[in-house]
Amino acid sequence: MALACSDPPRGCARWTLKLLANALVEVIEHQSVSRDTVRRRLDDNDLKPWQKKMWCIANIDGEYIARMEDLLDLYAEPHDPQRPVVCFDESPIQLIGEVRVPIVPKPGKRYRYDSEYKRNGTANLFVMVDANRSWRKVTVTDRRANQDFAVCMRDLVDADYPDADKVRVVMDNLSTHTASAIYQTFPAAEARRILRRLEFHYTPKHASWLNMVEIEIGVMRRQCLDRRIGSRDLLETEIRAWERRRTQSAARIRWMFSTEQARDKMHKSYPTPSLNES
Repeated sequence: MALACSDPPRGCARWTLKLLANALVEVIEHQSVSRDTVRRRLDDNDLKPWQKKMWCIANIDGEYIARMEDLLDLYAEPHDPQRPVVCFDESPIQLIGEVRVPIVPKPGKRYRYDSEYKRNGTANLFVMVDANRSWRKVTVTDRRANQDFAVCMRDLVDADYPDADKVRVVMDNLSTHTASAIYQTFPAAEARRILRRLEFHYTPKHASWLNMVEIEIGVMRRQCLDRRIGSRDLLETEIRAWERRRTQSAARIRWMFSTEQARDKMHKSYPTPSLNES
């Protein structure tokens, strides 16, 4: 068991039954050990050393808790058209073109395409989704610089939510996601006008799972982008069609995780207060 929980031999990504059996022969008196014997011992101890699991929650401190509960309370609020909640993020995409024209499917024949392809550059997707209604918007840009972010925020308040008093935007801690990016792009008076109608709410570091738009990006990649798209024009056309169809279907994200659930499930990770009430 200690061997199975240790690092695999050099040049190997993970332990296998065969590797474990061969390694055991070197440290015991038997001339051989069957893989089935190793498998049974691993099963008895519920060990699967060839599997790995990734965690999505980093070290939890006071800042993590404060930002997490701020977002969870925000999601729990009833919909207010004057103060909408919009989740925002960006996602890079490679433009991949075909070298040969694919062969369309027909009865008895699957869709076929060449393993060779050509790279046609990259693009950036600014993705936004309303937390309380069926609305999303995807903007295709060449990059994700300060200016691109600032223009996106201006369009959000002027074109997408012109009647809202304040748009509350949920986003991560990327260096471009700041008020300074808007001042670097527009004159001071214009930047101040835009920012008066924005309220930024940041996710904890390494906690993108708390941003609803990550779910929407996953849906978009499965439903629309899981294929080769060779040009920016085609990318924009396909995304517009997906965006329109998904919105017309009244699809929206139903967030199920609350502040109370977080305190219950993660109570062992919550920091211990230094002062207690008497």
